[in-house]
Amino acid sequence: MNYHHMPTSFGRNSYKVNSREPLSNDQLRSIVPAIFADDAHHSRSEKYVYVPTIKLVEGLRREGWAPFFAVQAKPRAADKIGHAKHMLRLRRPGDIGSAEAAEVVIVNSHDGSTSYQMFAGMIRFVCTNSMIGGTRFEEVRVPHKGHIQNQIIEGAYTVAQDFPRLMDATDSMKALQLTRDEQRAYASAALVARYGEEVAPVQPEQILRPRRSEDAGNSSLWQTMNTVQENIIRGGLMGRKADDRGLVRRARTRAINGIDQNVTVNRALWTLADEMQRIKSMA
Repeated sequence: MNYHHMPTSFGRNSYKVNSREPLSNDQLRSIVPAIFADDAHHSRSEKYVYVPTIKLVEGLRREGWAPFFAVQAKPRAADKIGHAKHMLRLRRPGDIGSAEAAEVVIVNSHDGSTSYQMFAGMIRFVCTNSMIGGTRFEEVRVPHKGHIQNQIIEGAYTVAQDFPRLMDATDSMKALQLTRDEQRAYASAALVARYGEEVAPVQPEQILRPRRSEDAGNSSLWQTMNTVQENIIRGGLMGRKADDRGLVRRARTRAINGIDQNVTVNRALWTLADEMQRIKSMA
C-alpha cells in the first residue's frame, strides 16, 4: 500500500493528499489552499466570523497533532477555490507503528457552505481505512459567528477526550464474533445507509468480501465493519442498476467522493456497528 504524499484525484469535484509522514504547509497549500485563505469569501456578510483553518492546525501541531490527510472540494464557481469546503485528518505521529490510531477530523469552509465541524476518527493502517466515530461520540459544530476561536480550540480538545472511549469500542468490536446471518444483516443496513430508498446496485454478500487475503476468515464485528466500509467508500464493485426507462444494466458502484457524504456514511456505519453490539449483548 502506498501512503506517500502524492496528490491524487478524489473524484471529479475534489482533490486529496494522503501521506505516511506529517504534511507540511507547502504540501497542504498545493491541495487545500482554502485552509490558508486570508479572509472569508466576498459573498459573506460582515456578521460572518472568519478564522482560518490553518490557525487551528497550527494550534493542534503545538499539542503534538499533525495532518496526514487533506481533501478540498472543487467548487463550480472558480472564485471560490480559495475558500471551498475542506477536510483534514490529524493524528499523533508516534501512532504510525500501531494497527490503528485515533484522529481529529476537521471539516470547514470559508464560503459559508459549512460550519466548523470536528469529529473523533480512526485509521486502520493496513488498508488506510479512515473511519469516523458514530453518534455516541463527541461531535463539535461551531457556526461562523460570535467569539468562535476559543470554541474551536476547546472543541478539538473535547473530541480528543473521547479517544480512550473510541479505542475501547474498537477493542470490543474486535472481540465480538458475528454469525454469517448477523454479518448479512449489518451489510444490508449499510447498503440502506449508502443508498437510502434507492435499490442498491449490489448485494450484501458483495460488500462483505474482503479486499485483501489477510482479512479473510475474520468474522469479528470490527473486521465486518472495516470490510463493508472499505467496499462502500471505495466503490468499484460490479452491480446492476435500472435506468430511467427501467432497463437494467451492469455498472460499477461509485466511490464516495463528497466530503459531506463521506462523513455521513462513515458515521452511520459506526453507529450501525454500535447497535449490532448492543443487540448482541442483550441476546
